[in-house]
Amino acid sequence: MKQLVLEIEAILDQVLPPAQTVPAVLHESMRYSTLGGGKRLRALLAMGACAAVGGDINNTSGLVAAIEMVQAYSLIHDDLPCMDDDDLRRGKPSNHVVYGEAVALLAGDALLTEAFAELASMPEKYGVAYETTVQVIGELARGAGSLGMVGGQVMDISSQDQELAEDTLRYIHEHKTGALFKAALRGGALLGGANPEELNQITRYAENFGLAFQITDDILDETGQTEQLGKAVKTDQLHGKQTYPRLYGLEKSGEMAERCVMECHDALNGFSQKAGLLRELASFIIQRDH
Repeated sequence: MKQLVLEIEAILDQVLPPAQTVPAVLHESMRYSTLGGGKRLRALLAMGACAAVGGDINNTSGLVAAIEMVQAYSLIHDDLPCMDDDDLRRGKPSNHVVYGEAVALLAGDALLTEAFAELASMPEKYGVAYETTVQVIGELARGAGSLGMVGGQVMDISSQDQELAEDTLRYIHEHKTGALFKAALRGGALLGGANPEELNQITRYAENFGLAFQITDDILDETGQTEQLGKAVKTDQLHGKQTYPRLYGLEKSGEMAERCVMECHDALNGFSQKAGLLRELASFIIQRDH
């Protein structure tokens, strides 16, 4: 995984416009929040899904770049004062602290737009079939849009200081966090040539992975340290957000995350050892400390 993360970093470095490109402050800001940090989980999942169905992970380069640019844009916007108002991200000052709110907002806009430009270039740049390219663009658009990540974020903001039922909390997590994981996994599987049954099982894996990730994130926000997480802790409580630990307690939340991971492994039962990366990531997700 460490080697793949280095490869992902190199892909992003090549795809993003150089820092000195006019307007320099915008491109510096884009690179500041995209490069040199993060677990690259979404990119790794895209690669892992492609490999699991027998594909060549080199075919995922366009999606890898796009999904990480979308993730970076979402974090820039999440940290803005009008959203979660966080001054620390990935162990360094948030984008708006360094570049100001206006540039941060526009850097996020630019990253989202450039992500789809990169996907659109996949046939010429990476040899991806046009039909597959359209399918992958659709997956990321749905995952990032109003019926995915953005919709989940709106529900999260509008539900602050409310006691939420489990189905509402699950909706928030499935959309705000899980939708982008699903887009990465399904997109990677499509690029690997997945058949319908393989795609169904990858989707099942994605849904459980996303929930396990978010429950663990909720737990870490309660129990983790700023130095390890690279961001402020106990912010969910500060913003009056409902979380799994607040709804069920830490112990039961941990058990729920473990059950999701078991479901991830079960979804991969029909896959060969080529699904090793996905298996490793599923186990890693609840063992992490950041």
